Amino acid sequence: MTPREVTQAFELQQLSPYASLSAKTKGRRQPEEECPLRTPYQRDRDRILHCKSFRRLKHKTQVFLAPEGDHYRTRLTHTLEVAQIARTIARALRLNEDLTEAVSLGHDLGHTPFGHAGERALNQVSPLGFRHYEQSVRVVERLEKDGEGLNLTWEVRNGILCHTCGEEAATVEGRIVRLADRIAYINHDIDDAIRGGVLTEEEIPAEVRAVLGARHSARIGTLTQSVVENSNEGTLKMQPQVAEAFSKLHAFMYDRVYFNSRAKAEEGKAEDLIKRLYEFFTARPEKLPGEFAAIREEEGKERATLDYIAGMSDYYAIETFQRLFVPRGWGR
Repeated sequence: MTPREVTQAFELQQLSPYASLSAKTKGRRQPEEECPLRTPYQRDRDRILHCKSFRRLKHKTQVFLAPEGDHYRTRLTHTLEVAQIARTIARALRLNEDLTEAVSLGHDLGHTPFGHAGERALNQVSPLGFRHYEQSVRVVERLEKDGEGLNLTWEVRNGILCHTCGEEAATVEGRIVRLADRIAYINHDIDDAIRGGVLTEEEIPAEVRAVLGARHSARIGTLTQSVVENSNEGTLKMQPQVAEAFSKLHAFMYDRVYFNSRAKAEEGKAEDLIKRLYEFFTARPEKLPGEFAAIREEEGKERATLDYIAGMSDYYAIETFQRLFVPRGWGR
């Protein structure tokens, strides 16, 4: 038996009946010869980890725009925290950890510069609309590897598409990522907001702290453990009082941080920047980089412009805006 076959035999013998077995994947759009070492989900994880879009996440906003401090989360560190929480839950429930990790690492590949501000701007300005979870799937299917895509398995693509809202993922592993994403961002955004002076730990409602814990690690531990202890037969659940406290914490964060005028003071500028870039490149599609020429011809200038801007990091978006719209001194 090859190492891959040994792993797949282990999955069959040891994983839960509700786990997604890599040997039973619905497969890839383009059939490939199996790897002797890695299962299909392990290969997907590695492809995502090594792709350019994954590396660009390190310079994309999570909540605070282009933060100057070294310790604020970026879209990349958020992704890694989601993967850690999701893998912990998957392992404890005897589900497929490799599939869970692959979906986690790929879930935000299509996110815009400036986080949800950039997403809102593109959705407002483009007649095609824009949703980052759909763009994440487009990244792995169409944009990576010079237009070839990563040719991921159906289960990974489905988990990425369904990680945030609307229809739930078809696999329990995909549904774990959706929950882990929420656990991660609520808690690390609290940490960043405290670091940025937007709130203090003591301002978190007392009834929430009493149930979930008074510190970052305690809250994540409580939420994760509650999911593991209360889920059964492929259905993910939390203890009712934990779920209620988590819902209150979510509402508190929207009130105090996500809509906070101080924390979001620069978002209006970011949205205007993104909209002006979109208007510029749709009016002058010949200015798009050469790698978007085929998309422009096949799918239109609006689609090519969305792909180009969504792939930008915060810093590259600002640099491009300055190059196009800010005059430089003579001779510079």
